[in-house]
Order: sequence, then structure tokens, then C-alpha cells
Amino acid sequence: MAAQDELNQLERVFLRLGHAETDEQLQHIISKFLPPVLLKLSSIQEGVRKKVMELLVHLNKRIKSRPKIQLPVETLLVQYQDPAAASFVTNFTIIYIKMGYPRLDVEEQCELAPTLLTAMEGKPQPQQDSLMHLLIPTLFSMKYPSEPSKVASPFILVEKPKTVHLLLDFMLDVLMMPYGFVLNEPQSRPNPASPQSSAGNGSAGGVGIPQPPPGMSFYGAKRIIGETPWTPEQLEQCKLGIVKFIKAEQVPEVEAVVHLVIASSDTRHSVATAADLELKSKQSIIDWNNPLIINKIYKVYLGDIPLKTKEGAALKPELKREPVSTRVKLKILPHLLRSRLAADTFPANIQVVYDGLFGANTNNKLRSLSLQFVHHICLVCPDNNKPLGLMLLNGLTKLINEYKEDPKLLCVAYSAVGKLSSRMPQLFSKDIALVQQFFEAMCKDDPEIRLSIQEALSMMVGAYTSLQGALLHLMEALIAAYMEKPEVQVRQVAMKFASTVFAPDHIPSRYLILLAAGDPREEVHGEAQRVLRALPAKTTEKEGSKPMPSFPEMVSYIQEKASERMKTPAKYTVGTSILPFNPSAFGEIILYLRMCLAHSAGAMPTSQSLADMQDNSPAIASYVRNLLSGNPNSLLVPKGGDSNPVQLYIELLQQLLSAIGGVPVMYCLLEVVSVYPQKLAAKFADKIDWIKSLMNTNKEDMRELAAQLYAVVVSTMSGNELNTAVQNLVKITKDNHSPETQHGAILALGYMVGRYLAKKKVTADTQNQELPMITRSLPENEELIRSATNTIGSFLDSPSPLLTVAACTALGEISRNGALLIPNEGTGFTKLHLVESLLSRIPSGKENNKMKERAIQTLGFFPVGDGEFPHQKKLLQGLMDSVEAKQLELQFTVGEAITSAAIGTSSVASRDVWTCTEEEYTPPAEVKVNDVVPWVLNMILNKYIISQNPHVRQASCIWLLSLVKKLSQHKEIKSHLKEIQTAFISILSDPDELSQDVASKGLGMVYELGNAQDQQELVSTLVETLMTGKRAKHGVSEDTEVFQGGSLGKTPDGQSLSTYKELCALASDLNQPDLVYKFMNLANHHAMWNSRKGAAFGFNMIAAKAGEQLTPYLSQLVPRLYRYQFDPNLGIRQAMTSIWDALVTDKKSVDRYLKEILQDVISNLTNNMWRVRESSCLALNDLIRGRQLDDIIDQLPEIWETLFRVRDDIKESVRKAADLTLKSLSKVCVRMCEPSSAAAQRTVAVLLPCLLEKGIMSNVSEVRALSIQTLVKISKSAGARLKPHAPRLIPALLESLTVLEPQVLNYLSLRATEQEKTAMDGARLSAAKSSPMMETINMCLQHLDASVLGQLVPRLCDLLKGAVGLGTKGACASVIVSLTVQCPQDLTPYSGKLMSALVNGLNDRSSVVQKSFAFALGHVVRTAKDSSVEKLLTKLGTWYLEKEEPIYKSSCALTVHAIGHYSPDVLKNHAEQALPLAFLGMHEAPNEEQGENGDSTLWTEVWQDNVPGSFGGIRLYMQELIAITQKALQSQSWKMKAQGAAAMASIAKQQTGSLVAPHLGMVLSALLQGLAGRIWTGKEELLKAIGSVVSACSGELKKSVPGQPNIIEVIDLVLKECHKENLRYKIAALKCAADVLQATQEDRFQELVGILIPLINKNSPTSAHTRKSKEDDDDDLDEKEKELQMESLLCAFESLGKAWPKSPATQGQYRLQLCQLMCERLKLSTWRVQVGVLQSMKAYFQGLLLLDKDHTDSVELSEILTKTCDAITFPLENKSYSSVRTEALNIVELLIRKIDECHQWGSLTPDSRNQLINSLTTMESDSRPELGEKATELRKRLQNLS
Repeated sequence: MAAQDELNQLERVFLRLGHAETDEQLQHIISKFLPPVLLKLSSIQEGVRKKVMELLVHLNKRIKSRPKIQLPVETLLVQYQDPAAASFVTNFTIIYIKMGYPRLDVEEQCELAPTLLTAMEGKPQPQQDSLMHLLIPTLFSMKYPSEPSKVASPFILVEKPKTVHLLLDFMLDVLMMPYGFVLNEPQSRPNPASPQSSAGNGSAGGVGIPQPPPGMSFYGAKRIIGETPWTPEQLEQCKLGIVKFIKAEQVPEVEAVVHLVIASSDTRHSVATAADLELKSKQSIIDWNNPLIINKIYKVYLGDIPLKTKEGAALKPELKREPVSTRVKLKILPHLLRSRLAADTFPANIQVVYDGLFGANTNNKLRSLSLQFVHHICLVCPDNNKPLGLMLLNGLTKLINEYKEDPKLLCVAYSAVGKLSSRMPQLFSKDIALVQQFFEAMCKDDPEIRLSIQEALSMMVGAYTSLQGALLHLMEALIAAYMEKPEVQVRQVAMKFASTVFAPDHIPSRYLILLAAGDPREEVHGEAQRVLRALPAKTTEKEGSKPMPSFPEMVSYIQEKASERMKTPAKYTVGTSILPFNPSAFGEIILYLRMCLAHSAGAMPTSQSLADMQDNSPAIASYVRNLLSGNPNSLLVPKGGDSNPVQLYIELLQQLLSAIGGVPVMYCLLEVVSVYPQKLAAKFADKIDWIKSLMNTNKEDMRELAAQLYAVVVSTMSGNELNTAVQNLVKITKDNHSPETQHGAILALGYMVGRYLAKKKVTADTQNQELPMITRSLPENEELIRSATNTIGSFLDSPSPLLTVAACTALGEISRNGALLIPNEGTGFTKLHLVESLLSRIPSGKENNKMKERAIQTLGFFPVGDGEFPHQKKLLQGLMDSVEAKQLELQFTVGEAITSAAIGTSSVASRDVWTCTEEEYTPPAEVKVNDVVPWVLNMILNKYIISQNPHVRQASCIWLLSLVKKLSQHKEIKSHLKEIQTAFISILSDPDELSQDVASKGLGMVYELGNAQDQQELVSTLVETLMTGKRAKHGVSEDTEVFQGGSLGKTPDGQSLSTYKELCALASDLNQPDLVYKFMNLANHHAMWNSRKGAAFGFNMIAAKAGEQLTPYLSQLVPRLYRYQFDPNLGIRQAMTSIWDALVTDKKSVDRYLKEILQDVISNLTNNMWRVRESSCLALNDLIRGRQLDDIIDQLPEIWETLFRVRDDIKESVRKAADLTLKSLSKVCVRMCEPSSAAAQRTVAVLLPCLLEKGIMSNVSEVRALSIQTLVKISKSAGARLKPHAPRLIPALLESLTVLEPQVLNYLSLRATEQEKTAMDGARLSAAKSSPMMETINMCLQHLDASVLGQLVPRLCDLLKGAVGLGTKGACASVIVSLTVQCPQDLTPYSGKLMSALVNGLNDRSSVVQKSFAFALGHVVRTAKDSSVEKLLTKLGTWYLEKEEPIYKSSCALTVHAIGHYSPDVLKNHAEQALPLAFLGMHEAPNEEQGENGDSTLWTEVWQDNVPGSFGGIRLYMQELIAITQKALQSQSWKMKAQGAAAMASIAKQQTGSLVAPHLGMVLSALLQGLAGRIWTGKEELLKAIGSVVSACSGELKKSVPGQPNIIEVIDLVLKECHKENLRYKIAALKCAADVLQATQEDRFQELVGILIPLINKNSPTSAHTRKSKEDDDDDLDEKEKELQMESLLCAFESLGKAWPKSPATQGQYRLQLCQLMCERLKLSTWRVQVGVLQSMKAYFQGLLLLDKDHTDSVELSEILTKTCDAITFPLENKSYSSVRTEALNIVELLIRKIDECHQWGSLTPDSRNQLINSLTTMESDSRPELGEKATELRKRLQNLS
């Protein structure tokens, strides 16, 4: 039976479908019946199911042919989601969803989009795909909130991770889909319904599956194409929609990054641009090291690579993703380059590299990016990942070998190999073949590639430093081969290999470098020279190796190679000579051999300066003697002849010197012969002529060295040969044709005589057996020497400066070794003449510096060789008086000369410089002493040091230093230490830096010379002088140069002594005043000490020693010195930096003494000297930068607070320094708060109180700004660690919002209008909410829970109650809102407190704050208890009814509206309290300022949102509504009374038709009670309400019900109100009375006429006319009053009409009078009054009993009609107003009908009838046709009657 019913129902549906003619009808039927019909598919009856199918087939045909017909998609979706529905039903339901959804409007599709997502949950995959296919096109049109955090998102996906995964997967496929792609499915394909067949197919290697697009699987492509493929334009929209969806943050960024990257590679510009922009905007947020992102990118990039694993085998072929296209790869790779993780993910990284380099679809750009990725991998990957390194190396070598198309790519590839070698040297260390391959490539490839190979090989060098054995020999051979290639880069790299791979004492490699030093290209030979000439470091690169090869071995190897080369084409021809090496290489070989010689001799192997090299000669002399006197070295293999290394060395020197020459080579030969002339000079006896030829060369230095060699060689010959040589030289000097020859001869004479005299001195020494006997005939020799001396002297006045210098040098050499054999005084060439001549040359402007130097040296030598030199003091006096400005170097020479001359024959100057050092020299015992040191010292101290001329003082200081240095053991110096110290101290205050420096060095030396007692006295004197500033006074005469040019203001405070004062203070603080000398020695910063003359004083050694002595005081010194390095005074800074560099050699010293340094710096930050404050700031800045401060966390607050104070320093430079330090400190602290930091929690705990209390609240704007920046950064990096500090942090930041706001805003706000104030306050609050402080607060809020709220809420409440600033209040409210969202359950216990605090603030003067608080309350009530909400609503109700201030009213409206908007459930639960109040509020009269958008709008929203329609709402809450309106009516406020009245009227109007007992009585009683008393604005509403209620419910009122007023009472009360004088109110009362009387049919006309007739008469035209005539020129009667009079007149006539009774008696009494009145008015009034009168007249005639059959009175009726006809002609003929004519016509029609009905035509007189006919005739031509027609009809009826 049931089945039959179902069939019948289906038949009826079929029938209705058949009858549907229009689309609308069909749509209506489908909407109604489709869902239930589909449900019938689950019927157990076969017949029913068949019938349904039949019906659906019919339906499908109809629907498909009509695309505009809508289907009930929403209902179908609900039905689809029903878990109880049968699968058969859901399968058919989705068909119609798919059919209907695309037909919907875009807006409707967007509305249903979230439902589609919800519907997917738990459905089969194909159906999910179909739903997503529907959803994706909609995304383009979806509207997303601009701030997702504040407004609920359309898609709520947080709780649907599976759906999100499905959706993202589908979206990825959509983005991958090419435009216009067609999937060509195979003809014979397995049945898609059977998974077994597809799996079987997959096992056969995917036979039969067509190729999907790149990046997609076959299945993915198939589901995107779907049943109805998208057009390219639609697909573009879909892709744009997906980008928009991701942009709106609907899914987590981590999940969607890949999608954006894929979209950015789209072929359509719109999609690619949108995705690119979004990627750029999120670049700072995206963590490219997130494994989720990187793994996903790799998976997309590489596709599903079939792995030999279970997962790999289980993957069906149709699900296997292809790798992405090259275009996408090009977009992905730049992002992989950003990621360290990507570079470290093995093996995916190597797969990407190989794919990019060797893949089938790669291109140049992809290869280039892949190579960049290789570089990135080399930088990041761990150096122990051997498989990765091997694969990278293989890949790169393969690319290099096979790919030759793009040189740029090859460049990058070579560079990558280089980087890989730096990262993983172990891969390369055994692979010499690769080096050879690269060298070969360099030889053959283009120049542009060559540079990259060079770079790669340079990086690879380090990998081969540990080669040994055969590999090392192989490398040696390789380098040797490539060292001779024509390409300069090849030679350069080969040279680098030679210098780096081998140990520094590896002879073959050194030899190769020496050959490279002769390379024609600067880049090769320059680098080779740098390597060769570099002084050996203390620690060598390879253990067990020496810094240089040994001299014998090296010489032997060079000689061997030279011999070999002489037999090959490699030899070099110069003129007639043949050399084994080219000249530059040979020169470098000689210098290097000299370095090896020096090194083997134990001296410093320098080759830069000949003078420095000569210092090492005595050590070399000793070594050479050993080599020559000992047995032949066992290491050397004799090769015929003498194979001694020295001989080989000399041979090489001769070979080069003969062919090329060269000063260094000449020097080397001179040196090696001079150090052991007895053995070596004889070998040159037969080469005298060759040496003489060298004396004639055109180089001055060469001639000088050759002359010395000549002298050495000749001096070892026998006497006769010596005499002959002297005579020859004297002869040569006379030859004026060749100055060069003369120059050589003069020098040779001098050196020969000098050597002769030196030998003569030691002749008596019998121990020395080696010296040959000198000629017996001494007088002859003396004569010869005298002759030679005179010859030399004759050249002193030569016009040639060259010969003059030579003569001077020669005389100096002679006088150094013995007395000059010339007269003391007299005429001619005498000693006096010589001294005077030389002295005159020193200040002369004509002489060059060289001449001056030589003259001074020669003068100094006179008393050295001659113990009886007569002019010693004259000579010294002359030297001391020869001071000139700006000749510093010269003064060092003068100092040496004075020292030598003062000590005379005891001077070290008389030693043999080649074989004896200064220290080893002892003067001969029998020589006469000519020591005048006391006199010299006295002169310097008492005359020159105290000179007024600063140049003289400076020079004398240098002389004094020279004396103290050279004569340190002299008794005269030792006995005058105090005087010498005083002299030096007086120079310390000189403005010249060098003077100060010399003096400070001198002081140190003086101190070292004294004994313990002397030292104590010296220290106390120095300290007292420096600290008190007392100094020796210099008189100032007219000549005095007070300041040297440019020296004024060299130090910031203008005191030259400041540096020394600081040094002294530093020593005193250590309780070691004597340390001041050490400091002075270390504070060395003048360049002069680096010069040859300066270095001779050996201050570097003294400084090193001082450094060692100061080591015990390091812990006290380091903190002070560290700070002093940043002193603003340049002098102090340089001095202290020098001391620091000398003392603190260990880099870890700062770490070791960190706490001490910090303590010193912090304590000095507030020093009373600005200089100290500034240096402390800068020192602290340097100290904390880049350093972990975990050990000093507890001191951070002190540092911050102190720096805050210093930031407000009076001195600008100090402020800047403090600012710099604060910024550095901020960075360090932020880094310490990062989660990765171990001490993060402690750091946060220590920092926050300081920043909150001292920083943000500071008066200094910069301090506040920095504190806020730091807090924001800390909050970002600290994260959850902020939680314990939130109760303190959040309130402090909230307070700061007010403190940091410019005060001018408060001032402006007070002066602004209400509207301006609101706009301004709104802007202020939004600025506060977007401030960094608020950003920090929001970060803190994320981590809050119940443990913190207990402390936080009371503080928030205090802020809400006590805060002054608008920003703080508004932000507080915002925080509370966030709390309700973040932790609603935890907040419940505190909601009451928060609510009471917010309620107190609701009546704030600022409307913006009011709104914020209301907004917050709207959220808080959600977490509050019911009782708290009740209290709140009660309080709001009380405020609303009792408080008159608008602020209370608006706060109530805002709060209730907020509750309704944000917590609708709460409002529904308390609707009995809230909605009546809202209803009352709706009726509030709009404020003029607020306009229509006032509070009433808010109340209306609340009401409408929470009631089921206004009628139902009032019915539902009737009692509560009446109660609240009664309260309002009883209010003391007139405004509230009016509002109550309006509300009551609204209730009455809405419910009129359905008011019954008891509600009727309640409403009416309330209304009538309100009528009592005086009139108030708005009271009219009560009258209107009464009128409405009585009119609608007159029937109910006639029943007698307890508590319900009867009609009589109502009428009495209303009529009573009609007597009130207020005209407007009277009008309302009259209208009400008229309505009541009309509804109830009560006869109270008499009373009403008593009120109305006077009213009409009062406003009659005649009375108005007379009044107007009285006040002709007075316009007091304004428009409003006229309007009111008009209204009263209209109301009076309307009331007359409505109240016209049915009572015959009353009618009889008033009918004539009333008719008379109306007729008069028709004639005289304005059109509006005429209309009113006519309407009243109509009511009058309708109720007139005389026109009834029962009450006829023809006479009276005739009178009435006559008057009426007479009067009505006026309105009938009124041409202006059709409304008047219409009303008049209606009356005529009514009269005719009535008269006709009662057959009283006789009462209508002919005249009256004619009047009417005439008027109607006139009207027939009316402009309105309907009036004309009606008039014609009426006229005809009248005429017919007649």
C-alpha cells in the first residue's frame, strides 16, 4: 500500500512537471520536489526506484535544454551531507549539485563555497574531486576580510587538515595545468572502476598511460580536465583565484609557498605577476629552511622518482608525478639558493644538480642556476659528506669535459670545483691528474675561461699541501713543466703551487720560484719576489721544515742547475757573456743565496736594504770562516776544482757581475770578500783590472762598492804593489776627463789608506799571525799617505758635488782609522781648515743632504782616529751650533757624530764593520784618551736643552738620547741621571710629537741605567712633574717661535702633557709608579723609529722587554688600556693603542678579562670627565659587539640604565657615543633572547624590568624610541619566554602608549569640535593600535594562560579605571578583546572584575573610548557568569532611564549593540532584560548632531536582529515592554516621557488588531495614566496611541473586563486634554477624540463643538484679515505659526466630520449651524482648507439623518441643500487645484445618490439645480478627463430629473 502511495506521489510530480509551461513554473516544481524525489531512490521497492529514474531522465532532458533554470543546490548539499543517506542517493545528488552549482549567480556560488568544502569530508575521492572542480572557479569571486584576525574567515579550515591537504593537492595540479591541454587517452584502456587492472597495468611499466603534463600525474591531469574542461580563460581565472585564496591567508603559509612558486612561473602574465608580488611580500616571513617547504619543493621539482622501496613499488603509474617543466625549475631554483637546508638535503640536492646540468630538457639558464646551486652546496654542506662531494666533483668534471658551448657556464663550473676543493680538500689531495687537466685547459682554452681556471686552481692549492713521496715528486715535475708555458696565467698558478704545496726549505721548488722571479710579466715575477723575500715566520707551515734551505745545499743545487742550463737552449746571452739564467732571475737567485747565507749564519735574512744587510756581516764573517777553515761539507759532491759553497757563491757572483753588474750583486761580492779577506782577497789579485773597470761604471753606488773591494784586495798584496797602486790612483785622480774615474779613484785611495792605517794600529799585536809584514820603510809610506791625503783634500773644493762627497767620505775613512798626516794649523790644507770647511757646509743651502751627512760623519771621526786632535771642542761646538729647522734625520747623524767625537779614541766607530760588532769591540789599551763627555753633557744640558728655539731643543734632545744610548756605561752619564731626566721631562711638554716621543724614550733609558735608589728618586720626580704640571720655564724673547707651523691644537684639550699624565695615572693606579717608564717605551707611534737612523736605537727590543716586565700587571692594565684605546684625544689613543698592541698579544685576553674590563667601563660611564665618558661608551660598544654576554647577564640592567643616563649627556659627542653603544647593546640583547640561546629566559627576566621602568618611561625621546624598538624585537625573538613577564610587560606598554603620544594632541583634542574630536581620537587610537608597543603586546597575548591572568587582570582593571590617555584606554579594551578570543575559559573567573572596570569607563568624555569599552564589553560578556551579565544589563537599564546626560544613553546603546553583535547567544539568554530596553531606545528622538545615525539606529539593529519580526517581538515581550514604557512615562525627564510615549504608541500600533485582555487593559491603562499632568514635548504620541488602540479595539473595549478602562472613561480623559491651550497638543487631542468618537459611535458632539467652533472662528479669514489690517507692516506672524493655524483649522473640520453623531436630537440642534459654517468656509478659504471642509462636508452628508427615509424634513433639507449648492459652485469651478474639484464632485455625487435614494428631489430648488448644472457643465472640459466624464454623467442625471 505504501509503495502504491509513493508511486502515486511520483505520478503527481510527473503530472505537475508535464503541466509546467514556463521556465519559472518548472524551476518552482524542481526546487520543491527534486530533493524528496532523489530520496525515493533509497526505496526498497524496485518499481518506485524505476519510476524515479524515469522521472529523472525526463527531468534531465528538460533541464539541459534550459540553461537558466536554477536547481535547489543548497538543499541538495544539505541532503548530500546527511550521514544517514544511502550512497545511491548521494551519488545522484552530486550529479544535480554539479549541474546546478555553475548555474547559480556568482554571489550565491560564493555563499555556498564553504559548504562545498564541508561536504567533502569523508566522501569518495572522485566525488571530492568533483566538488573541488566546482569550488576552484568560485575562488576568484570570493570576498575575503582585509584583516583575517579580526573578522571570521569564510573558510574555516583549521579543524580540517585532511580537507586542506586534498584542496592544496588539487590546487597544485590546477596551477601546473597548461592552457589548452588535451589528454589523449588510449583506445584500449583498463576499466577505471577496477583498481586491480590499473595496478596490473602499472606493473608493466605504465604501458597504455598517456603522457601527462610536466609536474602532474595522469590521474591529476584527468581530474583537473574533469567532465567539462575549462577554457584557457577560465583556467586563468581559476589560477588567479587560488593565488587570491592563498593571499587571504586561508591556509598556513608553509603549506602554500610551493603553490606561489609554481604560480609565479605561469605562462600568463596576470597569474605570474600576482604570485610574484605575493611571494615578495611574504619573503621576510617565509622560512626557507623549513623542512616542510623544502621537501615539498624537491618533490615537485623532481617528481616521483621510482625508488626500489616498498613505497616506490606501491605507487601506481597513474599517480606518479612527472618532474616539472624547465620554466618551473627556473623559478624554483632561485628559492633553493636561499635555503641552507636545501643545500644540505642529500640526495635531492645532487639530483637537482644532475638534472639541471645533464637533464634532457635543460637549457643554458637552468645549467647556470644549477651551477649556482652547486656553489651554494659547497658553502653549506658538511665537509664529511663524501658521497655528495664525489658526485659533485664527477658532475662538474663531466660538464667541463663535455660542454663547450657557453664559456660563462664553464667559468662558473671551474669556480665551483675550486670552492669544493676548499670545502672538501680530502677529495682532491691524491688527484694530481685533475690539476694536470686544469693546467692543460688553461693552456688551450679561451682567455675568459682561463681566468676562472686560474681562480679554481688557486683555491685547490690548499688541498695538496700534505703531499708526500712519489706524489710530491710528480707535482714537482708537473709544476716545472707548466712554469715554462707561454700563457701568463699558467705560469702564475704554477708559481702559486710551487710556493704553497712545498715546504719553504724544499730546494727544487725554491729553484722554480727563483726562475719565476725572472718572468717577463709583473704578476708572475712580483708574486715570486714577494714569496722569496718574505721574512720567515716563527712557525712554519710544515712541521719539521726549516724556514729556508741551508746555504751550502742551495748553492750547490743552483750551481748544478746552472751547469746543466749552460748546455741547453735555456742559457742566456748578454753581449759576449753567456749566463745560465736571465738577468732578473739571476739577480733574484743571488739575493736569495745571500738570504740563505744570512739564515745559515744565524742572522736575519733580509734583502731589502744594503745597510741592514751590512749589520749582519760579522755573523756571516764567522760562518764563512767556519766554512772555509773546516772540512768540506759532506753534503756537497765535488765537481772538479774547488767545490766549497763560498767559492761557488763567489763564482756565481762574478759571472753575473761580469755580464750585467748590479749594486746588490756588487755588495754581495764585496761582503763575502771583506768578511775573510785573508783567504778570499788573494783570489782576486789577478782580477785587479776587472775590479778597476767596475770602479769606472756610471753608477755612483757601484763605484763606491767597487772602490771598497779594490781597497780590500790591494791591501792584502805586498808593499811594492800597494805603493804602485796608491801612486796609480793618485795619477788617475789628476785625470779631469772622466769624473766617474776620479770619483772611484778618490774613494779607493781613502779606503786603501784607511785600511793601511787600521793595520798599522794592530801591527804591534803579535797574536795576529796572519797579517803580512808591512814595508819596512815607514817614512816613505807616510809620505805616500800624506800625498794621498792632500790629493783627496784638494777635491773638497771641487766644483763637482760628486767628487766633494767622495773626498769627504775618503777623509772620513782615513781619519776613522788613524790621524790625518797634515798640519794642525797654518796655511794650506790643515786640520783647522778642514774642520772649518766641513762645518761651514752643514748649514749651507748649497749642499745636498748627502754631503751634509758625510761632512757630519767625517767631523765625528776626526777625534776617533787621532787621540791628539787639537780642534775637538771647536768641532763639537760647531756641530751643536749647526741646527737647522726641519732636518730631523740630520740631527740623528749629528747625535752620532757628537757621541763619537766626545768619546774620541774609545769610540766603536774605529772598528772593522765587516768583522766586528759594536758589542764585541774593545778599544786598544795604549791609545791616548781624548774623552770630553763632561764638557759635551754640560753644554747640552745647560745651553741647548733650555734654548728658546724649539728646533734646537728638539735637536739637543736627540743628541742627549744618542749620548745616553751609546755611552750608557760612561761614568759621567751615570752620575748625571737626574739632570738628564729633568732635561727630558722639560721636552715632554713641547708641542712637537717627535720631541715628546724622543723625550719619553730617553726617560725610559735613564731609568734603566740607575741603581735602586736612583730609580726611586727618578720616579718620584717624574710623577710629581707630570701630575702637578710644574715644568721648566723657558724665557720668551722676540725671536722665539712659540708654536711650530701646524702644531697648535694637536690635542683636544690643548695640553701636550695629557698623554703622559694619563700614562702616569695608569702607573699610579697600579701602585707601581716606575711602570710609567715602561709605558713610555711602549707608547711608540712615531714613524721616525722605523727609519734607519731611528731603528738604530733599538727601541723595538726595549719595548719588547718592557712588555714582558708588565705582564704581571695585565689583569689591572687590560681594562684601563682597553678603554684608553677609544679616547677622543688622538695622542692618548695612539699611545695607549701602541701599549695595547705590545702587551696584549693573545687574542683571547679580552675574553679572559671580560668582567674586569666591563667593570671598569661601567664605572667610568658616569665619570665627571667627558673624555672618559665618551671613551667608556665607545669601549663598551666595541666590547659587546658580536660577543656572547651570557656570563654577565646580571650586569645588563646596570649597563642599560647607565647608558640611558649618558644618552642625555651635556656633550654631544658623548651622546652620540652612548647612542651607538645602546644600539649595539640592543642587537646583542635581542640575539641573547632568541630561543636558540641557552640563557634566553634569564636575559628576558633581567632586561624587561629595566626597559619598562627606565627606558619607556624616560624623558629622553631617543631612549624611549630605542627601548620600544628593543622590546618589540625581544618579544619577536623571545616568544613563549615572555609569558611569566606578561603581567608586568603588558600594562607598562599600555601606559607607554599615552606617555609616548605627543602632548599637543591632547591640547588639540580639547579645542576641537565634537565632530573633529571624534575623528582625531579615532586616528589617535588607530595609531596606538598599530604602534610597535601594541605589536609587542599582541605577541605576548599569544602565550598567555590561566597562570598569568591572575596577576595581569587586576593591573588591567587599574589601568582601565586610572588611565588618563586615550591610547592606553583604547588599547586596554583591545587587549581584553584579544584575551576573550585567546583564552576564554581561563578568563571566566576574572570577567566580572573586567566588566565592572569597563562599565566605569563607559561614560568617558571621548566617544572613541566609549566605543572601545563597549566593544570590549560585547566580547567579555561571552566569558562572564550569567549573574554578572544580568547586573550589567540592569545597570545599563537604570542608566538609560534615569540619567539625562547623552553620554550615558549612547554608552548603553553601544554596549547592548556590541553584546548583540559579538555575543548574540548571551543577548538571547538575557533577552527579557535587553530587548525591552532596545525597543525603548529605538524610539529615541534623533539628535540634531548625530542625525539619522544616532543611538536609535543601534537600538533598532539590536531589536531587529533578535526578534522574529517586530509584531512577534512585541507580542513575545509584551509585559516587559509595557513595564519599561511605564517607567519611561513616569520618568522625571520630559524627553524620556516622550520616548516612552512613542514606544507605547508603537506597541499599540503594531498590536492594534490583536490586542485583547489582559494586554489591552494594560496598554490602555498605561496610556491613560501617562495623559495625566501637564503637557510635555512628545506627549502627543500618547494621544495618537490611544486613538490607534481605541479605533482598533472598540469592540473589545465595549466588553466589561476587570482592570480594563471603559469607553466613557477614555473619552472623558481625551476630551479633557482637548481643552489644553497648547495649539499643537490641542490638535493631537482633537484628532484622538475624533478617532475615538468615530470608532465608538458615542455622541459627545456638543462638548466637541464647544471646543471646535471657537477654534474655527479664531482662525477664520475675517478675523485673520482684521488682525492683519491692524498690523499692516508687522511680519511677526512667522511661517511656522501660520502653518500651525492651518493645521488647527484642518483638524477642526476633520474632527467635526468624524465626530458627527447619529443622534437625531444632536443633529437637529447643529445641522444648520454646521452647514452654514462649512459653506462660509468654502467661499473664503485657501485650497487646503477647502479640501478639509469638503471632506468634513462629505462625512456630514453621509451621516445626515435628513437624507434617510425615516427622518425627512423637506424645508430644513431644502435650506441646507440651497446653501450647499450655492457654496459648492466655488470649489467645482476652482481651476487651480484638481483635488478641490475632485472632493467637490464627490459631494455632488453623494448628494445626488442620497437624494435619489430617499426620493427628496423636491427639496432641491431649481435654482440650486441650475447652479449645479452650470458648474458641472464648466467642469466637463476639465483638464483631467476622469473628472470631466464624471461631471458630464452627473449633469445628465440632474438634467434628466428636471
